[in-house]
Amino acid sequence: MKVAIGSDHGGLSIKEEIKKMMDEAGIEYVDVGCDCTTSVDYPDYAIPVAEKVAAKEVDRGILICGTGIGMSIAANKVQGVRCALVHDLFSAKATREHNDSNVLAMGERVIGPGLALEIAKVWLDTDYEGGRHANRVGKITDYEARS
Repeated sequence: MKVAIGSDHGGLSIKEEIKKMMDEAGIEYVDVGCDCTTSVDYPDYAIPVAEKVAAKEVDRGILICGTGIGMSIAANKVQGVRCALVHDLFSAKATREHNDSNVLAMGERVIGPGLALEIAKVWLDTDYEGGRHANRVGKITDYEARS
């Protein structure tokens, strides 16, 4: 698995923790930034991560900002991206199993690094179930194709 990861200044700390976890797990990743605590604009990082996922340059993407909201909104503007804003383990698992989410967004000011790492692990380790969910995800893909 290969993952694109990005954050703005508000998510830098958790991004660095997730990168360490992926290093330990042997998960390949590409870091699109940022690498500072100076205020930056979240779309400058969310969109490149989402584009890498949509272009299938990577399998999945992870985005972190202060709340995760801005990152998820920006990422979901990219056709083919299903970005889920997640702050609990149940949703991390469900969004992979049921929605085939390919980008995860989290908020560093909402959750701490321990929970963020657990969420990222669950999300990365969970497969899409397909089955009854495939029709629903297909409706989203079909709608995007018409746009």
